Amino acid sequence: MSTPSGICYLVGAGPGDPGLVTLRAKQLVEEADLLVYDALSSPAILAWTKKGCERIYVGKRAKNHALTQEEINALIVAKTREGKKVVRLKGGDPMIFGRGGEEAAELAAAGIAFEIVPGISSTIAGPAYAGIPVTHRDHCSQLTIFTGHEDPTKEDSSINYAHLAQTPGTKVFVMGIARLAEITSALIAGGAEPSTPIALIRWATTGSQKTLTGTLEDIAATVERTGFSSPAVAVIGEVVREREKINWFEKRPLFGKRIVVTRTREQAGELSRGLGDLGADVVELPVIRIAAPDDKLGFAECVTHAHEYDWLIFTSPNGVERFFNAFFSVYEDARSLGNPRIAVIGEGTAKKVKEYRLGVDLIPKKFVAEGLVEAFKEESVENLTLLWVRGEEAREVVYDGLVKLGAIVDECIAYKTVAETEDPTGAVERLKEDGADLITFTSSSTVDHFMALGIPWPEGCAAGSIGPVTTATLQKHGIKPAFEAKQSDIPGLIDAISAWAKG
Repeated sequence: MSTPSGICYLVGAGPGDPGLVTLRAKQLVEEADLLVYDALSSPAILAWTKKGCERIYVGKRAKNHALTQEEINALIVAKTREGKKVVRLKGGDPMIFGRGGEEAAELAAAGIAFEIVPGISSTIAGPAYAGIPVTHRDHCSQLTIFTGHEDPTKEDSSINYAHLAQTPGTKVFVMGIARLAEITSALIAGGAEPSTPIALIRWATTGSQKTLTGTLEDIAATVERTGFSSPAVAVIGEVVREREKINWFEKRPLFGKRIVVTRTREQAGELSRGLGDLGADVVELPVIRIAAPDDKLGFAECVTHAHEYDWLIFTSPNGVERFFNAFFSVYEDARSLGNPRIAVIGEGTAKKVKEYRLGVDLIPKKFVAEGLVEAFKEESVENLTLLWVRGEEAREVVYDGLVKLGAIVDECIAYKTVAETEDPTGAVERLKEDGADLITFTSSSTVDHFMALGIPWPEGCAAGSIGPVTTATLQKHGIKPAFEAKQSDIPGLIDAISAWAKG
């Protein structure tokens, strides 16, 4: 009987911005049978795992260790021996102060197949996102990276601070905020100029990034006074002065705003990316998920007979996706759909239809049910057959309005909205502990399900609504939204958020 063949990947998760994760790392996370991970700067990576992937947290925060290094080594060896594809995910690069070398040596000694996947280190990404180039023609052409936290069991430090102080060029260190006063004092004692610029970048490359600048002489006192804390990257040298000219990341319009996205996990991406690109600290807290309808047979029959209708009506991207997934599980040829005209609500729904290489014949100016009925008044639908593909919770506005116009309307229930019960990234606790500046709502169901969580509304936090129906639901719960998107879709919501942030 052959032994199962497993493999362990030591993967760098990058510095925090999910956009800085390598393509190879993302592929391996998606394929992993087991994900062994640290306290990641970007918990969104956990959402990339496939269904059934086992996830084990082994991270460290200060002196609080989920597992010792020896236990982590034993874990990845044992799980890989079971024949699993194991991904050991480590922040930044696994070989830069990440103890990846020790884990690789343990795997090699055990005869376990492994692969090392480098990641972008916070030692270079952090300064870059703070507008500080670690090398620069006008300042230096040398870079030194060291750790501010050595093995506490060592009797003597392996870092010669006197030598380091005399070393030209930029110096970057991590894991040293708790020992900042000792480190800066040792450098000054070794001959470094007390006025040498230094910058500390906390939660580098994320929407929570904060940068503190000073000199070797005064930075420790500034940290004490402001309460600045780890995790942070420190960069020392004349290159810090470049920040005044090229600080780009922290000047984006939504920088410093923590914004909660309550959409389904599958749909959150577009809104999260749009807000992230504008600098927001995005917290994905899906409160709903899309499930199959209760009457699965009825849905299947509607899809099978869709070619018999004059019009197909889609009022959400979910309906489009569910409909065509079912359609192409029955029919191999798109021409089997016949030649119905297609009506949609919203650009997002239209975009989803076009993904199936189909055109849209009718889209209302107002992206709400009432707008669609109004648009149909310009069409002659009397005695025509219309199939409305919708969710179980949809209002009857479309049905009632089209029947009044003389149409023969059948309803195709393609999905239902249910409460999301998983919170793999700990978003609920983060909201409770850190609060937020804004919570966004993209439908009445996101409002109802969020309120059902019973989370105390964060102090000073605003609510943002995608449209009038969502606004009405918020008001029903006693919440007055700070704004309502003029265009009831994701681009419209992002525009409304940007306007709100400007005050």
